[in-house]
Amino acid sequence: MERRLSAILAADVVGYSRLMSADEAGTLTALKEVRTGFIDGKIAEHQGRVVKLTGDGILAEFPSVVNAVACAVELQRGIRERNADVPQDRRIQFRIGVNLGDVIVEGADIYGDGVNVAARLEGVAKPGGIAISHSVRDQVGNRLALVFEDTGEQKLKNIERPIRVYNVSVEQVAARNSKGRASAPEERPSIAVLPFNNMSGDSEQEYFSDGITEDIITDLSKVSGLSVVARHTAFTYKNRPVNVQEVGRELGVAYVLEGSVRKAGARVRVTGQLINSKDGNHVWADRFDRELTDIFAIQDEITHAIVEQLKVKLHPQEQKSIAQAPTDNIEAYTYYLKGRDFLNRRSKRYLQLARQMFAKAVERDPMYARAYAGMADCDSYLYMTYHEKVAMEKVLATTDKALALDPNLAEAHASRGVALSAGQRYEEAKDEFEKALALNPDSYEAHYFYARSNFAQGKVDRAAALFERAAEIKPDDYQVPCLLVGIYKSLGRRQDAKNAARKGVGLAERELILHPEDSRPAQLGAGAWFLLGEKERAREWTARSLTIDPDDLVAQYNAACSYSRLGDIDAALNLLEQCLPNLGHEKVNWAKYDSELEPLRSHPRYQRLFERVDKG
Repeated sequence: MERRLSAILAADVVGYSRLMSADEAGTLTALKEVRTGFIDGKIAEHQGRVVKLTGDGILAEFPSVVNAVACAVELQRGIRERNADVPQDRRIQFRIGVNLGDVIVEGADIYGDGVNVAARLEGVAKPGGIAISHSVRDQVGNRLALVFEDTGEQKLKNIERPIRVYNVSVEQVAARNSKGRASAPEERPSIAVLPFNNMSGDSEQEYFSDGITEDIITDLSKVSGLSVVARHTAFTYKNRPVNVQEVGRELGVAYVLEGSVRKAGARVRVTGQLINSKDGNHVWADRFDRELTDIFAIQDEITHAIVEQLKVKLHPQEQKSIAQAPTDNIEAYTYYLKGRDFLNRRSKRYLQLARQMFAKAVERDPMYARAYAGMADCDSYLYMTYHEKVAMEKVLATTDKALALDPNLAEAHASRGVALSAGQRYEEAKDEFEKALALNPDSYEAHYFYARSNFAQGKVDRAAALFERAAEIKPDDYQVPCLLVGIYKSLGRRQDAKNAARKGVGLAERELILHPEDSRPAQLGAGAWFLLGEKERAREWTARSLTIDPDDLVAQYNAACSYSRLGDIDAALNLLEQCLPNLGHEKVNWAKYDSELEPLRSHPRYQRLFERVDKG
């Protein structure tokens, strides 16, 4: 069964039954004429394909979200022009829905949640209009000169999770600036929260300023009267000099919040400035010099100041939701943020450090659901990657604790999916990952962990689609593009592999500068350098990774992949014989589908090694 990420366009004739009842032959003739004489050509022109036709509907698939939306707009405008001289009661009009989602491919047909959501979006579109999902709006960005109306989250028929829906205005074209970017309308005040600057003079404190930024974005997103740019879009501006007015134009927002955090001992200073992106004037600014224990109150004050300045109504349930912090213990919060930072680095010693941080968070606050989920993630990865002696029953019990404290916590469902994958209970894991994505479609962890689980099962297409979404959610992460290099090669997607390699080495180089003691950027970046034809850089980074972490089993595995690519077959086999028997099942399964080891597959030593490992 093949899966892929696609842009899906679903279209349906408005009032089809009425038209057929009034003039069956004339309606069929008119519908056939508009399809063959206009619609089919437009879809092909935008590199799409018609998947199937129903009596009154069309399902089409596009490799590009931008192409799908551009095609939808041209279809609606063209049909409107064609209807100009047709009596109102005989006009063929369409509703169109566009979604970006995972699809199952069977022959020429496609199925799955991505298709179902597109069909439901079409059902809520206005006659002659276009409705798109949040994922489509995010991907289109400002690439098309269109006006988007944010209608908020909607419960669509037979779709479990609410979907944020945008209407695309076919009549209006967004105003463009001198650089050709489009600006969005202001039905609701729109705001981007830029990553707060870490002013502590210590790069290790970056986790804290990032955590505060994310919490403010989360709180503001709970306010129905505001349109808030997603975290992953806002964080593309991290570590970049920015012009607020330019940011406003690029993101199509009326306001930008920027700030800084300085943490020193038991004190914290947070500054915040809310700026009108049209004229660059300050709407609000404040500085908070407080005890560190007041950090939650500071976040709350910033959120309420923005709501007040923008004259947005805060409903009682929203007020209550904002006030419910995951923990009210600052020590637990700090340990959790440290643990999450360490967990994202993935190597063994950082997983162990992360486990310690999460455990300390739970000690300070035994009701901290996210910290329990983090503990479970560390234990699962130490077990299935490094073959550590971890009782999986206890790991599952830890995820149960997290879910008992917060049944709707996406992180906890993702953590249970990881734990079940660690026990090779993949079908049960799939259910938990899907629950996590339904609760939070923008969860990086859920996409990342789910992708690894699929790759370990040999579901390479599905893993690629999930990793691609993870890369969109966290564009500053070097690991996913580096992992996608080998996956794209397996799928024969050479250009995609090169693009991922370029992105991966750029981000990995930055990470090595920030954390020279961490070998993982060098481990993963070596493969990207090789694909780009930089063999000496690949060899240099491989040697560097082994110098930093000579005894780390995954570092040895990744070095074996590098030497395999470089043609040093004996060196590659020596390292594989050293690490593979001691690695966990996830890494062993990963090796079976890893394209980087292809030069070794036919070697007798490689075959004997896997026979020995498979026997246990």
